[in-house]
Amino acid sequence: MTRKPRLHFMPVGDTDPFTPSRERPVRVRARSMPVDSHFEPHTHAWAQLAYCASGIVQVTAGQSRHKADEVAYIVPPSRAVWIAPGAQHHITVLEAAEFRTLYIDASATPENWQGCRVIVVSALLRETIHALDNTGPHASLPPEGAHFSLGRPGGKTVPLNLPREQLLTRLVLDELLHADTQVLGVPLPNAQTGDKRLRALCEAVLRAPSERATLAEWAADIGASERTVARLFRDELGLSYQQWRQQAVLAHALPLLARGQSVSQVAAASGYASDSAFSAMFKAAMGQSPSHFQNKN
Repeated sequence: MTRKPRLHFMPVGDTDPFTPSRERPVRVRARSMPVDSHFEPHTHAWAQLAYCASGIVQVTAGQSRHKADEVAYIVPPSRAVWIAPGAQHHITVLEAAEFRTLYIDASATPENWQGCRVIVVSALLRETIHALDNTGPHASLPPEGAHFSLGRPGGKTVPLNLPREQLLTRLVLDELLHADTQVLGVPLPNAQTGDKRLRALCEAVLRAPSERATLAEWAADIGASERTVARLFRDELGLSYQQWRQQAVLAHALPLLARGQSVSQVAAASGYASDSAFSAMFKAAMGQSPSHFQNKN
């Protein structure tokens, strides 16, 4: 079966220079992350938007501060995951990524955004995030109308004033409020109370969606019978294995289509032997053919 990756653990407590506030409600943190970089489960008092300018990450998050049930999201550059204030989450880099984290003060959270969600990143939102990143992590608030300059990679210096930062912040928040959402989440067993074997199986399938193993083969890999695993899927996730795997396949396929890969490539990466079988499954689940979702952003 599939190998378990050797994760590179990243620090999660070094957020002080980027902590948002009512005065500066949106802070951007930019990092280059190699494949298999991993942030252990943690929480923030503020909301977070997990986005990458390039590459792919997997975000696994509880649905709110008060819910332990987790959902895994596969996030390409055309999508981002909104993580509610206080929701526990962890992140793994699936493909080397230029990671952009937006920390958003709880006071700026849109009304009724209590859970996590996947949003479609518009061209305007993408460019606004890039422009707001020019504020840098250690910038202090300048006097009204004053300018400050910050060094950027390659020696480039970018001037930015407070009114511009405030305008960009308002634009980011407005774009988030009006962004389209997309169902890309895959439910996972509860990290604390769920069956550990089922959790391991789900994580293995998410790492290798092209694997064509049967449920019996997956079950043997975790030391359980097929009947036991089928029951665990029903009891803990409310889905059959086939229903759950379909959601996992769609979560991987949609980002690949959005990046312009052909239907044949995506079908093979999703474990389908034929394009027609993949397309039939996809259209039945999404109401549109796979080609409808290609090159949308």
